[in-house]
Amino acid sequence: MMNRREMLAGVGGVAAAAALNKLGGQVPNAEASPTLGLVHAGRAVEFPRKADFRIDAGYTYINGAYTHPMPIVSADAARKASEGRSALAAPAAGRGGRGGGAARPADPKALFAKLINAKPSEISYIPNTSTGENLVVNGLGVTKFDGNVVTDTLHFDGALVHLLELQKQGLDLRVVKPRDYRIDIKDLERVVDNKTKLIEISLVTMYNGYQHDLKAVCDLAHAHGAMVYADIVQAAGAVPIDVQASGLDFAACSSFKWLMGDFGLGFLYASEKAMQRIQRSQWGYHSTSAMTGHFPPFDPEADKGSVSWTLSNNASGMFEVGSIGGSVQASVGSSLEYILALGVENIQAHRQPLLKKMREEIPRLGHTLVTPPESTSPIITFGTKDGAAVQKKLAAANVNVRVSTYWFRLSPSVYNDLHDIDRLLEALA
Repeated sequence: MMNRREMLAGVGGVAAAAALNKLGGQVPNAEASPTLGLVHAGRAVEFPRKADFRIDAGYTYINGAYTHPMPIVSADAARKASEGRSALAAPAAGRGGRGGGAARPADPKALFAKLINAKPSEISYIPNTSTGENLVVNGLGVTKFDGNVVTDTLHFDGALVHLLELQKQGLDLRVVKPRDYRIDIKDLERVVDNKTKLIEISLVTMYNGYQHDLKAVCDLAHAHGAMVYADIVQAAGAVPIDVQASGLDFAACSSFKWLMGDFGLGFLYASEKAMQRIQRSQWGYHSTSAMTGHFPPFDPEADKGSVSWTLSNNASGMFEVGSIGGSVQASVGSSLEYILALGVENIQAHRQPLLKKMREEIPRLGHTLVTPPESTSPIITFGTKDGAAVQKKLAAANVNVRVSTYWFRLSPSVYNDLHDIDRLLEALA
């Protein structure tokens, strides 16, 4: 007899099979991709994906929102990229390079753009999420203090500190507080006016997983001439995102959470329309689409000793300053292929029975649900009177979740199943 969990996995897999067939023609080098081979392109995707990760026996990790492990295929891609930097071979030998028929690596920007329905030209590399938020705030001239910024207390704490420090210097900052563990769009409407420059939110909040109605927030901002920046670090790779349909102006995320990459590399999205309103805040090699120094002796312009260049107005040109590490690029590219192959909708569907069981069972153990019950995001949080006691119980059972003084957060991923939730419940009991 097929149980409910197996049935859900099968239903998700049927949808995934069609998506994988389609993906084969969209992902660069799909026919040679070890990632697509890993998830068996053209066949139903099965969950959980435990074999895709190195997980010690007896260890239960329900903490993807803190740091998500890299899939094996992504770690291998990083290792190969690093090895390639330590070896030299002629391109004809077929060992890397651009010759010899070697497959070109996946383009992380193109893959991330596909993930959120953007154009690759709207994607810039950044070292982390906070850098993206700072670039947007500075580029919009928020520090001129001639307008106001709206945010909420469920927004990422690092961004809140940034805005609160600017408030000390004169920024008109309007901070909406949650009600019933949610941010009500009506409360945002009350503080947004025609002097609002920017609304900053976390699409999925790091504390309790509340997910904003992104289109509603963007419609509100645009009706008043304002723009929207969304921190999507707890959303990208975990929930479907469509920046075109929502009308989002800016978004940023690191890759070490639900994008399953490594530290040191993230993405900043800036829509083509938004980039027309932002001031270039920094200059660097990537600011130019072409630059020529007229110094070689046979250059007809050599006697002038001049430099000519053309500014690049895509996202890379607007925000990037220098080169990016090859190993982390390789790992992120492979992880993005892996996520796209599985399908974000299927990833989201897989975790719903896990969230449902925690939502029903953990309150019976004396803890209070502080995530909206209708939430489908990857985060579920409970208030507790004694976080230290919770941590002690879970550590003894080799169960890893995020525990604070008065709350604990659970964030299941593709490698978790109901057996993991049972182990969690046994430990808490």
